[in-house]
Amino acid sequence: MELKKGVETRGVNEEKWVHDSSVDHKGRVPLRASTGAWKASLFIIAIEFSERLSYFGIATSLIIYLSKVMHQDLKTAARSVNYWGGVTTLMPLFGGFLADAYLGRFTTVFVSSIVYLLGLILLTMSAFVPSLKACEAAVCPKPRKVHEVVFFLAIYLISVGTGGHKPSLESFGADQFDENHDDERKKKMSYFNWWNFGLCCGLLLGVTLVVYVQDHVGWGAGDIILTAVMALSLVIFIIGRPFYRYQVPTGSPLTPMLQVLVAAIRNRNLPYPSNPAELYEVPKSRTDKGRLLCHTESLKFLDKATIVKDREIGAENQNPWRLATVTKVEEMKLILNLIPIWLAMLPFGISVAQTATFFIKQGTTLDRNIGNGFQIPPASVYALAAIGMIVSVTIYEKILVPVLRRATGNERGIKILQRIGFGMLFSISTMVVSALVERKRLGVVAKDPVKGSLSMSVFWLAPQFIIIGVGDAFTLVGLQEYFYDQVPDSMRSLGIAFYLSVIGAANFLSSLLITAVDHVTEKTGKSWFGKDLNSSRLDNFYWLLAGMTAANLILYVFLARRYPYKNVQSSVAVADCYKDGLEGSMA
Repeated sequence: MELKKGVETRGVNEEKWVHDSSVDHKGRVPLRASTGAWKASLFIIAIEFSERLSYFGIATSLIIYLSKVMHQDLKTAARSVNYWGGVTTLMPLFGGFLADAYLGRFTTVFVSSIVYLLGLILLTMSAFVPSLKACEAAVCPKPRKVHEVVFFLAIYLISVGTGGHKPSLESFGADQFDENHDDERKKKMSYFNWWNFGLCCGLLLGVTLVVYVQDHVGWGAGDIILTAVMALSLVIFIIGRPFYRYQVPTGSPLTPMLQVLVAAIRNRNLPYPSNPAELYEVPKSRTDKGRLLCHTESLKFLDKATIVKDREIGAENQNPWRLATVTKVEEMKLILNLIPIWLAMLPFGISVAQTATFFIKQGTTLDRNIGNGFQIPPASVYALAAIGMIVSVTIYEKILVPVLRRATGNERGIKILQRIGFGMLFSISTMVVSALVERKRLGVVAKDPVKGSLSMSVFWLAPQFIIIGVGDAFTLVGLQEYFYDQVPDSMRSLGIAFYLSVIGAANFLSSLLITAVDHVTEKTGKSWFGKDLNSSRLDNFYWLLAGMTAANLILYVFLARRYPYKNVQSSVAVADCYKDGLEGSMA
């Protein structure tokens, strides 16, 4: 009777309070009814909407600005965009580390938002302050050096701001859901879908309303809108402070991994115990620092770190550089298991990089007039990708997930890596369609060199944008979920940074690939990348990317089929580790 009463009391407490090592804004155990879940994450999704509106208002028009105002040629402009995109998506590795180790996610988002806002203010000043403008004349043959310096300083300040804002905000939103609570765990699985829904809505306004203002009113007017929106998002973020749940940073997540490696090397000659339950782990009753992981058979050499050498000395008192827990070892394995998947995503990232460069540039050569003389800005064609993603995310969340849950018994519907792989099929299709459309455009130019491809509607580009948008609903959303879920709990900002670094590294690789292809094809005759699109052979480049992505998909499927998912100890018994754990089966 006493036992039953104790269980009931514990159940009531777990329903009322959140016991996942998070705290409220006053440092107390959070009250479930008044903190976290959708009431907090909706603030965060609204902020992401505002930030993405600002970001894509710059990113999608950047190649146009560099060509028209900075007078860079096609290759130079594409490389400049790729370098900026690369820095912007690699900086989160530094920002994510600071958030996880020292500052916490809320503080990191707040500080980086201020840096982001300073970059936008400087960008606005470069358009309005006479001494900082590109030039005084209406027609500018060459921009002033001071404008180039201030402009690039501004956009790289935005890169630094994004470096802290992006990984910390997304993981901070996911932190609002308690994974030990059945209802909140299911809501968390929907979070990444709705996060991207909000992201795409911001992207949609950024590449339509803001880009239209930039094209028809002026670059400076667009910068004012972006600055105002970012300032508003900072205010919204602060207003939501009482509703958030906060994870307290636990110091550098890299130190425990180094300890595991050193301990494994030091214990390399110790024999494995016959029973894996003899490997050292902190008793569940004595841990309040997050979840414990189950032992797995992969990367077995690291298990040496968990072998107790001297049982006469209490394991708890032994040097952490000589003895590690099973959970610490499994966390090290998680990071090592990420590496092949991260590498396998790079060809996909190279394909995505083309949407912000060559896809947009193609739009400038086509007929953009619709209705009574209304002309679509070139960058606004990107809105079709956002629409494709919004529609497919909604269908996936509302229709496919419930159906797949019933069919597979998996809480997610399908495994995370299956979702990513399915989306990669769309990236191959995108490159194939892009090659066919570009071949058609070049054929039109060859028939009428004077008029060029202006007889072709810009909506010829619609299929490639829509297809990649639909594919991103599977691949990009899946990657966000994968890199958040399959890293140690103490490294979740870094996990989102790992996802962003795929795109960042792919941007740099795209620039290197363009340089290499340009060099090789120039030697064999005519370069695939001329001074403009009409003297280039982008169709051949797209075929090359399609082939690379298709070959890579075969490798990805091989890796995904053998991937060991994170396996968290059940709250019932440690023995569950040696069955199919909940997390492993649901991933």
